[in-house]
Amino acid sequence: MKSGFVNIFGRPNAGKSTLLNALMGEKLAIVSHKVQTTRHRIKGILTEKEYQIIFSDTPGIIEPKYKLHEKMMAAVKGALEDADVALLIVDVKEKWEECDAIFSALKLRVPAVVVLNKIDLASEATIKEAVDFFTAKSYCKKVITISALSGINKKKLINGLLEFLPEGEPFYDGDDISDLNTKFFVSEIIREKIYEQAHDELPYHTAVLVREYKEKTTLVKIVADIIVHRETQKAILIGDKGSMIKKLGTEARKDIEAFIQQKVFLELFVKVKPKWRENDLQLKEYGY
Repeated sequence: MKSGFVNIFGRPNAGKSTLLNALMGEKLAIVSHKVQTTRHRIKGILTEKEYQIIFSDTPGIIEPKYKLHEKMMAAVKGALEDADVALLIVDVKEKWEECDAIFSALKLRVPAVVVLNKIDLASEATIKEAVDFFTAKSYCKKVITISALSGINKKKLINGLLEFLPEGEPFYDGDDISDLNTKFFVSEIIREKIYEQAHDELPYHTAVLVREYKEKTTLVKIVADIIVHRETQKAILIGDKGSMIKKLGTEARKDIEAFIQQKVFLELFVKVKPKWRENDLQLKEYGY
């Protein structure tokens, strides 16, 4: 039996979360076209008879601008420390030299598999050039090409990773698919709806705190706060006569019901907490 941690690293929007979801066959990580959607390290546990692979989606690697960013980069550092294999994901259309600089700066002490993503959007010549570029790098043990959005050859990718994983007993029970609780995934689903529906910088100024999660006989009652910086942001999220918050709640409730397979009563409140992204106590309260 092979068992170990395969941790996914890359720039913002390279496709890390989409890849984790495709590998797991479950939507564990929220996905958005906006950068810096992933703020936490999210583990997906894939268990078969011959192996258990614990995948970790990590925040995109950036230069921190405030304490929230620092917490996000601390999640990347933690993933570097316990990785058995580093899965380095590259959008094939990106500047490869910049990706290489980021990967080199990680100072990896474990084998790395470079995954070239979005090959459906590139020519064969470009793909070959990219494969040759990364194959020549000292940290790279293997290059695998995929399109995470249009479908991956899961078996090929898993087999490529298993080559480098150690033998050992499973770390988690066979039924576990993540080490995170349901409240975490509920808050992420709500946050995803904000990224989908709010414009410009607003999603980056929001956090979600699930204050109540009660399982009743016929449904689950959930009460959550959406945290923002300013009163103007609160007004935008509530919308004209409550239209925006109502739409957010409806869309989030549908996805939460699909995720937990139960009826949900969802109540959302918008609260103003100035400079929460710089406040250690508030960051801790919101799960960072």
